[in-house]
Amino acid sequence: MPVTKRLQLIDLLRGVAILLMVLFHGAYDLTFYHLAQFDFYNDPFWLNARTFIVSLFLSLVGISLVLASTHSINWKRYGKRMAWLVASAALITLTSYFMFPGRTIVFGILHFIVLASLLGLLFTAHPWISLVTGIVLILVGTLYSHPLFNHPSLHWIGLMTFRPATEDYVPLLPWMGVVLLGISIGHLLEKTTAGKKLLCTYCPFGFARLLALAGRHSLLIYMLHQPVLLALLWPVAGFPGL
Repeated sequence: MPVTKRLQLIDLLRGVAILLMVLFHGAYDLTFYHLAQFDFYNDPFWLNARTFIVSLFLSLVGISLVLASTHSINWKRYGKRMAWLVASAALITLTSYFMFPGRTIVFGILHFIVLASLLGLLFTAHPWISLVTGIVLILVGTLYSHPLFNHPSLHWIGLMTFRPATEDYVPLLPWMGVVLLGISIGHLLEKTTAGKKLLCTYCPFGFARLLALAGRHSLLIYMLHQPVLLALLWPVAGFPGL
């Protein structure tokens, strides 16, 4: 099965996640400039919206790992992607240090994807182990916490008794469980006749093709969309800071 066709659905779904993320951050930026008042830390709507968007992104990470390793991994391409992810994560940390004093992003979604892309390689050949382990990690990460993990050096693991002061926090638990579920879904898509047909689905509609294009350039859009949104809203907010 040609890779370009096989990944059409994945690109489309990633594009949907990108669109939802841009809309979410657009609402956040309106609040940041005091143009609207949305409670992103307590309102169930925004909390559930974030959970859905992150879950969609990370399940696609797992699915993509399976599709990329079906025959053999292109290590050069994998290494290049990892290098871009590491550099982008470092830039996010540096930028957030100056933009949000006291709420620096130390282990956000890009930092998590770097680690998950490494750990996920241990599971790509084991769909049932991925499924069971994924469910266990989600349950543990959701239901269990301990003061031991409140130490700053352990925040990346999760299991804290409070949410750290940061603008983006995607810890290993429970989110690695979502990636592992994505790996099991990837095998289902790759190994079954219905799954293969679904992966080969091509949508001719213009908007869907635009979403698929966005999905193929998701990292670039992720890095650029916030500066663009903030710049567009800055004059609307009356040029704060001048």
